[in-house]
Amino acid sequence: MARDADLKFAPGENAKIMRHIEAGGVDILLYGGNANFYHIALSEYAHVLAGLVEAAGENSLVIPSVGPAWGTMMDQAKILGDFEFPTVMILPMQGLTTSAGVATGVRRFAEAFGKPIVLYIKFDGFIDPADAAALVDDGLVSWIKYAIVREDPLNDPYLSELVNLVDPQLIVSGIGEQPAIIHLRDFGINGFTAGCVCVRPDLSQQMLEAIVAEDYERAELLRAGFRPLEDLRNEINPVRVLHEAVALAGIADTGPALPLLSGLAPAESERVKSAAIELINRA
Repeated sequence: MARDADLKFAPGENAKIMRHIEAGGVDILLYGGNANFYHIALSEYAHVLAGLVEAAGENSLVIPSVGPAWGTMMDQAKILGDFEFPTVMILPMQGLTTSAGVATGVRRFAEAFGKPIVLYIKFDGFIDPADAAALVDDGLVSWIKYAIVREDPLNDPYLSELVNLVDPQLIVSGIGEQPAIIHLRDFGINGFTAGCVCVRPDLSQQMLEAIVAEDYERAELLRAGFRPLEDLRNEINPVRVLHEAVALAGIADTGPALPLLSGLAPAESERVKSAAIELINRA
């Protein structure tokens, strides 16, 4: 999400990002961690939502986020009543949670929102697969964004259990292009979310289409193109690197990072710029 020098939502620059993504054939715009909705002010929430709705293309679906704190998401539920989003994503809180508590919180928010939500599973211990499945069975979940990072994505007991309890077509790989082939091919889940799609949406969309067509050789070639920038995101910070990469690639002026995050060091920016330009120029 682009912001100006005063950290205010920047409508024009955000519209540039949207047009770039939409021009690459992607029409679902998910505003979560990469947009730093974790630290959005409640006082600006309605204004930001209105700006996203106004800027989105006619055929694009915008999915904003709420939370991660319980009190924040319940206040946001009231604001969302003035909009027509078909679903929203609940950001995962790390720390003061239990699986039963998360399940109760998701249930109460979904009831207040009045529509099924996107359940974002990012950490081990956040919610047990059985509790997630119960929310799905009760019609409270639109889809699940699964994003627990594994050294070997193929060795994932949690995801194995989850796909046995929940229809895999309701689960989306949530860690970008790198584990997407394994998640879709070997676990049978449906699609993937990504950060680097903001830089090369056309290649990310082509990769999805190649996986669906079971053309895994082409999918691997496309995946390799994202790896230099993804490696930097893993090494430094996924959100901070992407925020500056979008600007360094010349897509839009994303402005300063919203606290509690910070910008990159000059040496880091040079490396990110090189990888971002390499990706933006990739054939």
